[in-house]
Amino acid sequence: MKILVLAGGLSPERDVSLSSGSLIANALMVSGHAVALADVYEGIKAGAEELPGLFLTKEDNHRYEYLIPDTVPDLEALVSKNNGRKELIGANILSLCKIADVVFIALHGSMGENGQLQAVLDCHGISYTGTGYTGCLLAMDKDITKRLLCHEGILTAPWITDDAANITPEKIIAAIGFPCVVKPISNGSSIGISFARNAEELSSALTLATEKLSSFGSKKVLVEKLIKGREFSVGILEEKALPVIEIIPKEGFYDYKNKYQQGLTTECCPAVLSEELTKKAQSLALSVHKTLHLGTYSRVDFILSGDGEFFCLEANTLPGMTPVSLLPQEAKADGISYEELCESIAKLAL
Repeated sequence: MKILVLAGGLSPERDVSLSSGSLIANALMVSGHAVALADVYEGIKAGAEELPGLFLTKEDNHRYEYLIPDTVPDLEALVSKNNGRKELIGANILSLCKIADVVFIALHGSMGENGQLQAVLDCHGISYTGTGYTGCLLAMDKDITKRLLCHEGILTAPWITDDAANITPEKIIAAIGFPCVVKPISNGSSIGISFARNAEELSSALTLATEKLSSFGSKKVLVEKLIKGREFSVGILEEKALPVIEIIPKEGFYDYKNKYQQGLTTECCPAVLSEELTKKAQSLALSVHKTLHLGTYSRVDFILSGDGEFFCLEANTLPGMTPVSLLPQEAKADGISYEELCESIAKLAL
């Protein structure tokens, strides 16, 4: 197949995406496909006649590589570099999509996960991996996600949400109390998340969350009650729950740095859980996946409280595919190699 891997984008998670996209492209070439990798925002500076030549095979002996910095990218600087352009899709991207048999969406956050890109591709009749625009929208907006989970009887931490300009410490203390977690409503990769145990920390947390609101996304902040416990994740591949993985940061919590810098977090897969709790986590993950109308693959994150209840944190429609990402580790524990995982996701798009 001819496969276009779309990565990057105008998102706080663009570095994670470029790392995922590079690995996915390499794996698909190893599996015998003709592959092109493109940054959806920066686009391709080439003539129309040159676009087919961008699809490379393993015989070309080319390897993509991208290392994730430990800081969030400067999107304003990226826009400035591109002459102030705020259009989300760069030059020649849609033309390249139309040449491909399948578009492998390796984006994280922003239009890659909120349904905008999927809607555009649908309008052009282009096949793509993962979840459609409806499921992406439902999963990306944490307020909508939590409302739907509550409707289905799936536990999630009590929360409030409001525009960053309107939400105040007084409202939060009255509704949620301490300790609590403050986060931008539509960011991933733990960007802008912090914990608050008192009024001073809450004020700092609101300031951070507001600063990390993307200039190109929602302006809402979500605050939820902190549920203390062990953190787990369950991947879904073609309506099947993969082995459960436990996430144990060596310091602090599972933030941007601990997620993507090797050696800072211990991941245990399969997780050390009783058979009963393992099945419960997998069943809940499937329920979340179906409730949010997710596609051929996803990943659902949970906190296991001290009294043995799983609270859903969020669902990921485009799980990371970096060297330290969770879904590839879960697939490997189920006997699925990284190359097989990538090829399976691509083929399911057809």
